Amino acid sequence: MGETHRIRFEPVDLEIEVAEDETILDAAFRQGVSLMHGCREGQCSACKSFLLDGDVQMDRYSTFALADYESEEGYVLLCKAHAYSDCEIELINFDEDELHNAVPLQQVRTKIIEIAALTHDIVSLKLAPIEPGRYEFKPGQYSEVLIPGSDEHRSFSMATTPTTSDGIEFIIKCYPGGRFSALLADGLVAGDELELRGPYGSFTIKPDATRDIVCIGGGAGMAPILALLRHLAEIESGRRVRFYYGARTETDLFYLPEIAELATGLADFAFVPALSEQTAADWDAIGVRDGDFGFVTDVVDRREADLSDTDVYLCGPPPMVDAALALLDGKGVPRERIHFDKFTTAVSQ
Repeated sequence: MGETHRIRFEPVDLEIEVAEDETILDAAFRQGVSLMHGCREGQCSACKSFLLDGDVQMDRYSTFALADYESEEGYVLLCKAHAYSDCEIELINFDEDELHNAVPLQQVRTKIIEIAALTHDIVSLKLAPIEPGRYEFKPGQYSEVLIPGSDEHRSFSMATTPTTSDGIEFIIKCYPGGRFSALLADGLVAGDELELRGPYGSFTIKPDATRDIVCIGGGAGMAPILALLRHLAEIESGRRVRFYYGARTETDLFYLPEIAELATGLADFAFVPALSEQTAADWDAIGVRDGDFGFVTDVVDRREADLSDTDVYLCGPPPMVDAALALLDGKGVPRERIHFDKFTTAVSQ
């Protein structure tokens, strides 16, 4: 490791040490500090903060996450920032109760239990921990899955909770020629081993919150939302929960029986799939009580008149998340009540 420096965070009166060859966010993870973060790839802006004093340089990042003018003003992305002096940084997004409540980072050797197709382009990958024999995480978090035979990784959300008995499940969208996802179709089989690193992410249920919950998902964004629903059912939550899921057609829907079963463990739950390329459907035959048509954000706009006192969870393709953020901003939802994972595609999946 390179030379180390002290990082002081405001307004939370917190300090950590960071080496020059690690990012500030990774240094925080290493020391059990749970800073707000999302993709960890410099593409989502969840970890955007303001440099009050010190010398920070950043690895390559997306200007959609941090515009050039913001960088010039002193804003930084902690997931890409390296400190080259002692620094003082103002956190913009933070949860003071969660700062010291991080789950320790782990490297876990696992064995593939099952690879199963859920739709034409979405696959369920189930893993069993081998060493150590248990993986600790919070429902809604994600992991890095190391690509066999390389030093590359891909990040995927767990769809299960830590108490799920039949393995750790990931729901993964497959891309033609994908660096990892192609291995799920031709290469990896049950019994093969995979390494996990994690957990990461703040897409979690806050234990003392009582507000209504609205979840908006699409594609493989089903995974962390399904984990949240499973967790809420396990604790027999009394909160009002609505899950809006965007798909192109009814053939892109999956896990409908399980979602219906989860409803029996929740006091006030409704699942509303929104089909963007279909204008009619026999919802009873599909196994859904109440479906809709159009883009999922438009359906939420029509059905949720007041979201000002709601916790909102978003996960799915970047265009869906961006549209949802604009919608929620227009409805006056405070940003601290919006939790989102924006799935991004690597150059070579």
